[in-house]
Amino acid sequence: MKIYDISVLLSNELPTWPGDPPLRIEKALDLDRGDPANVSLITLGSHTGTHLDAPGHFIRGGKTIDQIPLDVFIGRVRVYELNVEKRIEVDDLKRLSWQGIERVLFKTRNSLECWKDEVFHTDFVHLSQKAAEYLIEKEVKLIGIDYLSVEAFGSTEFPVHHTLLSHEVIPLEGLNLSEVEPGDYEICCFPIKIKNGDGAPVRAILKSLS
Repeated sequence: MKIYDISVLLSNELPTWPGDPPLRIEKALDLDRGDPANVSLITLGSHTGTHLDAPGHFIRGGKTIDQIPLDVFIGRVRVYELNVEKRIEVDDLKRLSWQGIERVLFKTRNSLECWKDEVFHTDFVHLSQKAAEYLIEKEVKLIGIDYLSVEAFGSTEFPVHHTLLSHEVIPLEGLNLSEVEPGDYEICCFPIKIKNGDGAPVRAILKSLS
């Protein structure tokens, strides 16, 4: 059995979505300053780093992160690697097998290109709305992508998020799949339990099946 950590490291250098609260980690208490313990003050948005979106992120009255059934976040998952330049289209998905798949992670060029520095990349691979609709038809309940959004940067209507979240299909965003080969795994990606949370950071891992 092998464990793969597919979360990104939270640090002051981690890029965040433009306009979101910045990530700040600092020492509130410090042994080196003579305090009795080390205690950190951490300030971050609910969609920082590796995180889950709740339906309430975009859907008025939608489920919040503390209301989503926990079985969504653990179980069998398929990792597909897609060699696409800009976005994942429905034709890319139709070439894949979907029988019995409830959770899927998409490994793209994002994993190697977008996490290599401290700059926010705007040209990341994302989902098209038609691809999101296709995944709903296939009754997938968790969709992972290897950068900070399933949506194209610059979108103002957010059709992919609205499409997925209105059907309670949960996006898992901000993954790093660079060390993971395509195939089947067990995933565990429980969110922090935030009351009325529109999203939450997670520590996402994959476990090999053999």
